Amino acid sequence: MLPPGVSLASTSVTAPLDLTGHWVGVFGLAVFVVAYLLVMAEEFTHLRKSKPVIIAAGLIWGTIAWVYVQHGLPHAAEVAARQNLLEYAELMLFLLVAMTYINSMEERRVFDALRDRLVSSGLGFRSLFWITGILAFFISPMADNLTTALLMCAVVLAVGGDNSRFVTIACINIVVAANAGGAFSPFGDITTLMVWQKDMVDFWTFFALFLPSVVNYLVPAALMHFAVPNERPVADGVAVTMMRGARRIMLLFLATIITAVCFHNFLHLPPVLGMLTGLGYLQFFGYYLKKTTHRELQSASDADGETGDVVAFDIFRPIARAEWDTLLFFYGVVASVGGLGFMGYLAMASDLMYTQWGATTANILVGLLSAIVDNIPIMFAVLTMNPDMSIGQWLLVTLTAGVGGSLLSIGSAAGVALMGQARGNYTFFGHLRWAPAIAAGYAASILVHFWVNEAYF
Repeated sequence: MLPPGVSLASTSVTAPLDLTGHWVGVFGLAVFVVAYLLVMAEEFTHLRKSKPVIIAAGLIWGTIAWVYVQHGLPHAAEVAARQNLLEYAELMLFLLVAMTYINSMEERRVFDALRDRLVSSGLGFRSLFWITGILAFFISPMADNLTTALLMCAVVLAVGGDNSRFVTIACINIVVAANAGGAFSPFGDITTLMVWQKDMVDFWTFFALFLPSVVNYLVPAALMHFAVPNERPVADGVAVTMMRGARRIMLLFLATIITAVCFHNFLHLPPVLGMLTGLGYLQFFGYYLKKTTHRELQSASDADGETGDVVAFDIFRPIARAEWDTLLFFYGVVASVGGLGFMGYLAMASDLMYTQWGATTANILVGLLSAIVDNIPIMFAVLTMNPDMSIGQWLLVTLTAGVGGSLLSIGSAAGVALMGQARGNYTFFGHLRWAPAIAAGYAASILVHFWVNEAYF
């Protein structure tokens, strides 16, 4: 009952069956497309994006395993699925630690204090436009583009909530800046993290993308500058103070990043082991904060006589508040794309894109596709294809996949999140109006990359 391409295939576990012409292959592709259409419609359906892709992953691997069992290869799909789960587990645990640190700093009011400092600065809208953009660009490499965008958007809404024109342009600027800033750091975006953990690009080599990323942000920001209202907001005068331990948690996060880099670069261990070790740093410090809560209570009592806002630090609260929908969505994407690759579709795509079109054209197209489809499945597909490319081309696809999502508001997690946070002000069509300016930055960053990083090609 199998088509010729399958029936003549080798029965060796090391030679997967070509299912691209089989009904199971067509079914798997259709399931993934339907699931991703539901993901893209999340803003309207309010269906969490992790749900459809998790179902799609189960259906894809279930049908693959059924065909392999029928063909006398009962363990081939199992081996491939386990490899997929290992890749996902490394990335999921890495991101979980990073999210825990970010949530801990948020709980200790680090970001509230930063927002208060900017709101009370007395600066005009144009100055705040540039400050929030620059901060988003430089915070994103250490945190992630989603968290950074939400933080800066909170600042924008606090200072210009009544001025929809300023909020719209500032949100576009933040999305572009956060995505551009995340492109030159292994910690700035999931796609860069994936490339680093796959050893396609060395940790320090990522910083060769700094200048192209700067250009990607500055070109559209300069074009949008004169559309920002030349007015000055009014501060509310409410001061915010960081809670005890905030600065030490920031230092521990830096120590965790250093540990992960050292584990990977010098000990040749997966960086996730360094991150989990860093989680241990936070756990021990959290134990100290919990045992010394009486100092915080005494400090609050001496300040204003009120102690109701003081809550003992519990490490499992920040862990529980991690973006679990994003982490589970990531599982569904990795498993689904891995299944499609095991069927043979990624080999077909690799031959078309990287053999027939050429690496440069293919990598630029990857960035354009990431404006429509999330960059996570795009980059995972490229890594699974594993085309034979120079370091310069791997840097190019890292850049384009990272910043291409800025072309549309739905093209990145930062844009989608801000459409919800600044609902009514930051919209799909409001972002689309400035797509030509963002596209100019996209093209300019690619040209700068070819110029300044010529030695890597």
